[in-house]
Amino acid sequence: MRLLKTALVAGALAVLSATTIASAYAQDTKIGFIVKQPEEPWFQDEWKFADQAAKEKGFTLVKIGAEDGEKLMSAIDNLGAQGAQGFVVCTPDVKLGPGIVAKAAANNLKLMTVDDRLVGADGKPLEDVPHMGISATKIGEAVGQAIIDQMKARGWKMDEVGAIRVSYDQLPTAVDRVEGAISVLKAAGFKAENIFDAPQAKTDTEAALNAATVVLNAHADIKKWIAFGLNDEAVLGAVRASESVGIPADGMIGVGIGGAESAINEFKKPTATGFVGTVIISPKRHGYETALNMYDWIANNKEPAKLTLTAGALAKRDDYQKVRKDLGIE
Repeated sequence: MRLLKTALVAGALAVLSATTIASAYAQDTKIGFIVKQPEEPWFQDEWKFADQAAKEKGFTLVKIGAEDGEKLMSAIDNLGAQGAQGFVVCTPDVKLGPGIVAKAAANNLKLMTVDDRLVGADGKPLEDVPHMGISATKIGEAVGQAIIDQMKARGWKMDEVGAIRVSYDQLPTAVDRVEGAISVLKAAGFKAENIFDAPQAKTDTEAALNAATVVLNAHADIKKWIAFGLNDEAVLGAVRASESVGIPADGMIGVGIGGAESAINEFKKPTATGFVGTVIISPKRHGYETALNMYDWIANNKEPAKLTLTAGALAKRDDYQKVRKDLGIE
């Protein structure tokens, strides 16, 4: 009996010791999460969900905003100096790929990307770097189909409609999204000559508003418009531009991407606007899961999948709460 008690105590101490060691290791684990536009709701949400993973596992999350390449390289050095073991990044410029990989290696940091995939000097993805992104073309196609469905519901004739392609072509993801939408529009019979490019200087609402206003003023004879772009902010900018030139809500169909707070606030307005929908891409997976994957890589030597693509779901004014709940956002 005494031997049995001794064995039980020893076993309990061993479990307690292992738990204590694991807890101590987690506390010593430090992971960076670098984003290109920290003021945007999407990235705020990614950080929020990454924080959840940090609290669950007990590691330290270091959140850094890096709006340009210089700030990004400095941030990586800073993480190295802090004793971090790895980081997740959405880079301000995908062409910085080789430099980011080299800087991470120089600081002995594991590297994973989110949202925007790094490319090499040849413009091809750096496939050795684990990445969680979005099936940009498929999401763009969902936007295009949502617009087609809205035009049919309103009884619009496509020949009378103008399309604002709010573009940010220096970002491959942006190109894939808008071209996905355009492919569906053209397949449905929308004329290519009725699609007008509105290049934005930045990926925010103000830049999109300025770009779309130029298009609307140049084609004042067109009274019915559709709009699509990289994200919700791009489309909201086009909607605000249409309002500024006197186009009513029933003369605009804008479908965004992201399901950001800005889109939800638009749905909450007492009167419907020309922003009719958004294809929600859940920041929960992009924040929580990437942070968790990085922790498992550091703590358990379990490298993340080289490529994970997430999908989206169309949400409108009358069902956005249900869609968000189904995606685990609410």
